[in-house]
Amino acid sequence: MQTVYRILILVLVVSLSACKSTRSVASTEDMESAKIIASHYDTHPQFETLAARLKIRYQDPGTNQSVTVSLRMKKGEAIWMSASVLGISLAKAMITPDRVQFYEKIDGSYFDGDFELLSEVLGTELNYEQVEALLLGQPIYDLRSGGFSAGPTSTRYVIAPRKQSALFDLFFYLNSGSFTLQQQRLTQREESRDLVVDYGDFTREQAGYFPSEIHVKAQEGDKTTLIDIEYRGLDFNTPVSFPFSIPSGLKEIEL
Repeated sequence: MQTVYRILILVLVVSLSACKSTRSVASTEDMESAKIIASHYDTHPQFETLAARLKIRYQDPGTNQSVTVSLRMKKGEAIWMSASVLGISLAKAMITPDRVQFYEKIDGSYFDGDFELLSEVLGTELNYEQVEALLLGQPIYDLRSGGFSAGPTSTRYVIAPRKQSALFDLFFYLNSGSFTLQQQRLTQREESRDLVVDYGDFTREQAGYFPSEIHVKAQEGDKTTLIDIEYRGLDFNTPVSFPFSIPSGLKEIEL
């Protein structure tokens, strides 16, 4: 499997987990948690469309590759990505709430399906909102659901489910001053898996804050995969198009 294909797959599914939140009776602790969580959501930028250039570096034990990716987004409706090396287009992805499509020219493969199919194969829920949140520096779950508690540490705020899953632990860490998301982490103890998504400095955009960098570290046993994503230029609320068609002659990926 070629590097560009792996990058697109990992960017797409890095937010996988199956945490279920639980509700509880309101208390003073609940009210403090709600204030912290509300302060975080106040940092989210408000926009309709986004166009950006990304520099993505992928590294695992056998690969070290950098690519340039054009990203276009219509909030809540579509994410489009086109990856290139030295100006040559190598892969594209088109993601909507009910469809997932991508292809990779070097490997000569493509996928055309939906989130339901991916969720069945992966054995865990996955949806468009999670992928969008990951790229925007936002939590992959709605922390306002009532199933999460928040509190301060010596350097930042930590948010976690009131009842962690029996299969893994899930944590979100916020900057103690700006309430922006610093890190989201998923740990599967029995499988020796650890997924950490760190966010670099945030810049003020569209009456909110946007991450300048995203750093993904996926650990499974003694194997480590790193993805570094750097935003280079952001344009908000400009007209965007999503040209996408799967070239003929490619082999469909069978899941």
